[in-house]
Amino acid sequence: MPLFDLFWTMLWFFVFVAWIWILISIVFDVFRSSDLSGWGKGLWILFIVILPWLGALIYLIARGGKMHERAQLMAARNEQATQEYIKSVASSSTSTADELGKLAELRRSGVISDQEFETQKTKLLAS
Repeated sequence: MPLFDLFWTMLWFFVFVAWIWILISIVFDVFRSSDLSGWGKGLWILFIVILPWLGALIYLIARGGKMHERAQLMAARNEQATQEYIKSVASSSTSTADELGKLAELRRSGVISDQEFETQKTKLLAS
């Protein structure tokens, strides 16, 4: 019988973890929804806290179909923000490298002195 008890314990543990996962997903979805007002979000959360099983079931029936779309939209926004940040950082470092290259060329051609080159290089690297 101990093997049977172990099986039931594992099953209940799995159900508990799945239940927590569902509740967390629902709470994130409620706050991610742009079509719900503040009162709507508050009422859904209150409903889920007071009657968790019934609240989660009704939420999944009423709004569960759009949960995936809202999650995809949020992931796309995060990806776009990440790409914009990477582009801004990459372009600023490229422009600094370009400026240093131009300064080096001016020094080689004799337009600016070594002291002027070092001064300008320090300013570029400081910014």
